[in-house]
Parts: sequence; C-alpha cells; structure tokens
Amino acid sequence: MSGFRPATALSGAPLLSLSAVVLDTETTGLDTARARIVQIGAVRLNHGEIEGAGFDRLVNPGAPIPPETTAIHGVSDDDVAEAPVFTEVQPELEDMVTGRVMIGHSIAFDLTILRREHERAHLPWQAPRSLCTCLLARATGATLPDYSMETIAEWLEVEIEGRHTALGDARATAEIYLKLVPLLRDKGIRTLAEAETACQRFEHQLGQQRDAGWDEAASASRAPNALSRVDSYPYRHRVRELMSRPALLVLPAATLGDVLSQLMEKSVSSVFVELEEGYGILTERDLLRALHAGGSDVLARPVAEFMSVPLESVRAETFAYRALGRMARRNVRHLGVVDENGALVGALTSRNLLRQRAEDALILADGLVAARSTEQLGVVWAELPVVARNLLGEDVDPRHIAAIISQELCGLTRRATELGEQQMAADGLGPPPCPYAVLVLGSAGRGESLLAMDQDNAIVFEAGAAGGPEDRWFAKLGTYVADALDQVGVPYCKGGVMASNAEWRKDVAAWQGTLSDWIGRATPEDLLNTDIFFDCLPVAGDLKLGRALRREAYALGAGAASFQSLLTKTSTDFSSALGWFGRIRTGDQGRIDLKANGLLPIFSGARVLAIRHEIEAQSTPERLLALLGRPDVSTSDVENVVEAHKIFLGAILAQQLDDLDQGIQLSNKVDVGRLAKSERDELRWALEQVQCIKGLMGNYMAWN
Repeated sequence: MSGFRPATALSGAPLLSLSAVVLDTETTGLDTARARIVQIGAVRLNHGEIEGAGFDRLVNPGAPIPPETTAIHGVSDDDVAEAPVFTEVQPELEDMVTGRVMIGHSIAFDLTILRREHERAHLPWQAPRSLCTCLLARATGATLPDYSMETIAEWLEVEIEGRHTALGDARATAEIYLKLVPLLRDKGIRTLAEAETACQRFEHQLGQQRDAGWDEAASASRAPNALSRVDSYPYRHRVRELMSRPALLVLPAATLGDVLSQLMEKSVSSVFVELEEGYGILTERDLLRALHAGGSDVLARPVAEFMSVPLESVRAETFAYRALGRMARRNVRHLGVVDENGALVGALTSRNLLRQRAEDALILADGLVAARSTEQLGVVWAELPVVARNLLGEDVDPRHIAAIISQELCGLTRRATELGEQQMAADGLGPPPCPYAVLVLGSAGRGESLLAMDQDNAIVFEAGAAGGPEDRWFAKLGTYVADALDQVGVPYCKGGVMASNAEWRKDVAAWQGTLSDWIGRATPEDLLNTDIFFDCLPVAGDLKLGRALRREAYALGAGAASFQSLLTKTSTDFSSALGWFGRIRTGDQGRIDLKANGLLPIFSGARVLAIRHEIEAQSTPERLLALLGRPDVSTSDVENVVEAHKIFLGAILAQQLDDLDQGIQLSNKVDVGRLAKSERDELRWALEQVQCIKGLMGNYMAWN
C-alpha cells in the first residue's frame, strides 16, 4: 500500500470542476495525539455534482470508546466490536481518495487523525491537497456568529441529515462546498490555488489549529500536474504546414474504378467528393471493403454509393494538436482542410501527423468539443496552463503559446454557445430565430491572449429590432455564454463588453449604424469601443456574417482620415517606462504593468497602421511585418518592435504561471525583482523599443 497519492488536480482548476472527495471522521476523542478513528464517511464530487451513495465504514479502534464521545456520534464499543481495523479499511479508502482534492469541515483535524493512523500502521503518508469549508466560508466575507457546520449550513440553507455521523457530515459538507463556490467566485476566488491561498490568510484560526496539534489545513505544496510532459511539435505547427495539397476531388458519378486509378497515380489514400452542398470522402479502406464485399464488379459503380458524409474537416489555421484530437475523438484517419469560407484547400491524414504522437495533447485538443456541461468545460479548461507551462519550458515562442491560448478561448466560447443553444431548446425557447454570429473581441481575436483574461464578446444577428423577439432570444443566449465562461474561469468583463449587454448585441443594420457613429464621432469612448471591436473574430454561428461585419468596419475606418488621426494620437500618447539611467519604473510590490507599458502601445499602433493600409492580418506581428518594404517604414524599427512584443508576452506568461501556483490573482504585472540580470536587461531593451512605434507612425501623423 502506498498511502494517499497526491491529487492530480491543477492549481488553476476551477472550484466548480474539482475532482474531489469530501471526508469526515468520527473518533474516540479530540486529542489528535491519542484519538483513534471509529467511523469514516466520504462522498465524491465530480463536475460539480455529488457522485454515488458514498463511502461509510465503521472502524475498530483497538481501544475503548469513551461514553462521552459515544453520546455525540452514537458509535459504541458494541458497534465496532466486529468492525475491521484501520489497516483493513485503508486500501478501500485510498482508492476513494487517491488523485483527488480532499475537502472537509475543519479538515485539518481529519488530516491529522489520518496521518497518525497511517504512522501507527507503518504505512506511508503524503498529505493530499485540501480545502476547509470552515475557512472557505470565512473567505466569502460573510459575518456569522460562528463558523460551525450547523451555522454555515443554516446560512446556506443546507439540511444536515445525520449530524455527527461520518457520512451525514460528509454529505452536508459537500453541499455546503457547492453553495460556497459561487460566493467565492464573487470574491475573485476561482481556482484551487486561489482557494488554498485564501484559506492560509486566516492566521488566527490556523494558529489555533497548530496549537491543538493539527496539521496544516491548506497545504502550500503543489501536487504534480496531470500533464507532466507535452510534445511541443503539434503546438508549434498549424495544419496548413502539414496538409497535402491540393485535395483530390471527384464528382459523385465517378466510378470506383476511376477512383482506384487516381489513388494509384497520385499515391494518396483518399479522394473528396464534391457535392452540391459540402463534401464527402472515400478512403482506400472504403474501397477495399467495397471490393471485398462485391468483387471487381463494384468498380463500375458510382462513388456516391460508398462515400462517407458529411466530411470531417478542420481549418487550415488550426494548430496540429486540435487535428490530432479531432481524429482521436471521431476515430478517423483523414480530415478535409478548409479555409475560412469553408472551401476545401487540402487533405490531412494520420500519416501527416505521424511524427507527433503526442497523446497528452489530446487532453486539451478536442476536450472542449466533447464537453457536455459547464462543469466539464471547466475540467478541460484547467489543463490550459499546464500546456502553456510545458511549452514555455521548452522555449516555444511565447507568441505561439498566446495563439494557442487564444484559440482555446475561442473554442471555449464556441462550445459555451452550442451548449447555450441546447439548453434554450430544452427550455422550450426553440432554435435561433435567425442567422447569427458570436464574435470574440480584443486580444483573443488577435490571437494574443495570455492567462489573465476576461470576457470580450459580441453577437451580430441578421435582423430584429432592439427589444424584439429576436433580440430577447439572443439576450438569453448571451447571458448563458457569459455565465458559463465566468463559471469556468473567464471572468465577466468589468467594462461590460459582453453579448449579454444590449450595447454588444445587435442586428446587422444596428451594428452598421453603431460603427458609423463610432467612426464619425470618434469620442474617447467611441475610440475605446472601436479598439476592442476592430480585432473581432467570429467563432460560432454563421461565421460569414461576422466576417462581413468585420470587413465593413475596416472599410469604414480606412476611409475616415480624421478617425485615423485620432486613433494615431491616442496610440502614441504614452511615456517611457524607463527612468534615470534606464531603470525600470515599477509600481506596487515592485511590479511593472507590461500590458500598459509594453503591449498596449504596440498592438494599438499596429492596429492603426493595419486600418490605414488596409492590412487584413489579424495578429500584431503580422500587421507590423506587412509594412516591410514600404519606403517610409524602417525595417529595423519593425523588427525590433516585433521582438519586443515577443519579450513582453514571454515575461507576462512566466509571471502568470508563477502567480497561478501561488494562488495570486493573475494580471499583466511582472515582478522585476524575480528576474535574472539577463532577463532584466532584455526587458529593459524591449521597453526602449516601444518608442519605435512613434517612429513607425511618424510619417502618417505628419500626413494627417
């Protein structure tokens, strides 16, 4: 027996989605040095729900049970006379607990008792990651007369059945925990590590526990992550780099004999069938099965009789790890590759991907697509920081990592939208009343999100007046999406840039009017809104509808010189973050905000230049590099700014990963003191290059 192995839960796992066991022990007394277990009760929590009937075992303590304790929990010497001893119960308990976070009311007491029982039995012991509902209730800020289980249960309207029985208390504690989660989220406590840190702030209560000889309730140790190693290749490369092109197309009337000839001639393993709407596919395996069943006579029959429809496809700009996940989930060996308009541009096979057998990648790759609830989305979303950490440790370009994070945020928003549609249909509200698109805005739209993200999204629908039936339907959908993202770990936008708000949910005509107003008036608020909107990316619904609106916004902006002038002035209105002798200026706690002082001037300036020169690229580096070759653009300035952008992303991401493990709320502020001298020198150089943005926009400012 190995003792309890550590929980595989991730520091960034949302509290709602924890894989946990809620445990309670009844003992011979309260003195942890001498007390023995007489009863153990436990229930599992999975995806925010209590699972199964639970674990309930009497234990023979090998010592008399004092009458005064029997009076409390009702377990007498007679009850345990024939019960197994702890060493006989321990293996079953270990199976229940291993790999899970342990939750309990005053869990430090139970942890201490369990440790001592293991030591008496000469069994190894490693304390699991744990959360105490008593301390979590305090972390909500609630002012209660006391924080006993009875008082907290009454406050949260949880009925305790079987108080002072191990299973009864465990089940009540599980219900208390689930009701605490949204209250903690309101306080900005969303993840396992943040909850652990919040519990550790109650030094008075922890001191009392230590004085009583109890173990630490919320261990600062971090358990190994579920993804300990990730092959970075599928995270570095996009499908367009690996696919075969062009795709081999045939018509439905083509015969199997024709297809066989083409497969042999082109040395490929599949053909795609061009249909009136969409595509089908016929693979070499399909052909072999047809020959086996019907002999050579089938070669004269049309391919339409044997093809598979619809074609499983993936976008060319998708990272390879997502294609791996799609193949694994759908159990297919071939994917069509399509462009943003759905046109077939290539083929991807398992052979193309053979060089990256990254099974770990599958955890993240298609997990969002397979999720069936908000809680399941949270389980998958918690894997993202682990992937980011591994890739950063392998020196993968931070811009690639930011693109992966952004792609997953878009995928999360897409899946939340799909689940929202399903829920609304189940509620009797019917399907969408008209075509629509959900847009992700800001950094995720540019492919530059890191881990300290919040929501920026919008909805455009085909037609419908504000407050009308269409608008009301999409208001409910926008609210569902916003709530789901918040529960998973992507907080509500503090500025209200969410489709749940009417300002960011309109039909096409209303959006056209809004864009014209923003660009025509160009007030400070208008400029802020356009800044967010111009990086929009459609992720769900009718993507063409969203792309058309984005093109219209850029066309309007490109034709408005005064609007561009104001954007330029705003984008260049910043001062250097370097002081005397090149010293980095820091604020509270020795940190510098690298978004405000580094990324913001760069991506704002690149956006203005993209609008001015009608550059269609979405990401900041691509927008800047598209300027190369112009006579009025300094090549060295562009290259230096692009490199600085990379340095800022890497520094912020590394800090966020450290903060996540420490339970510190994530931000874009970097602790300069934690950097090595070479890293500080690199950051100082990058901050110097930010001024080059003014140089790149200088000629344009003069032109205006």
